[in-house]
Amino acid sequence: MSHILILGGTTEARRLADELAARPGIRVTTSLAGRVKRPGAVEGEVRIGGFGGAEGLTDWLHEHGVDTVVDATHPFAEGITANAARAAAVSGVPMVVLRRPGWHPRQGDRWHWAGSLAEAAALLPGLGQRVLLTTGRLGLGAFAHLTGLHFVARSVEPPEPPMPPHTEVLLARGPFTEAGETELLRDRRIDVVVTKDSGGEATAAKLTAARRLGLPVVVVRRPPLPEGVVAVPDLAGVLDRLGV
Repeated sequence: MSHILILGGTTEARRLADELAARPGIRVTTSLAGRVKRPGAVEGEVRIGGFGGAEGLTDWLHEHGVDTVVDATHPFAEGITANAARAAAVSGVPMVVLRRPGWHPRQGDRWHWAGSLAEAAALLPGLGQRVLLTTGRLGLGAFAHLTGLHFVARSVEPPEPPMPPHTEVLLARGPFTEAGETELLRDRRIDVVVTKDSGGEATAAKLTAARRLGLPVVVVRRPPLPEGVVAVPDLAGVLDRLGV
């Protein structure tokens, strides 16, 4: 029986686990970091928590007889991907990286690209005063010095301090609709949106709503993949690489 380890936490990872678990001769284990208190149901075996870096993951691959690692983590889970690449290289276990395509600006968009959260924060004073911040629960400290701006920080789980002094926390999980996002932007009088280039459809409605309202959007670029690592964009590409 072939053992496939999925580094999960995304919709794509859950769908891949469902697909592989339904196939005979395949054992599927999905690893979740444990940062979300109520993750969705996942088919196959599930483990929670970190491995202890690249060395710990290397040991785990050997101990559990893993034949292939599929990194289907969030595009911004840079540390996990780097550890997985090193563990795969050391152990000789093949690795496949699944990354949904990033977003691309359309006609009418007012996007401002940033290389980091710190760069995004530096752009904000010249763009607006009321900010919808959708960069996740970590990293709000990059905006903490912006005491003159009002933030609406939306995330699935409560964000971790430090954070800007004038911050309204909004707990919500996608998918979101264009109508709902438009209502949110108008209701909170948002004049600039900050997001990471996560890609996918679940949270893309805010971009459409911002376009319709003529609002600027600060988009944080994805971190590069480790040297020599090439990603596939969808489940079909992963299944093809796995040969199943």
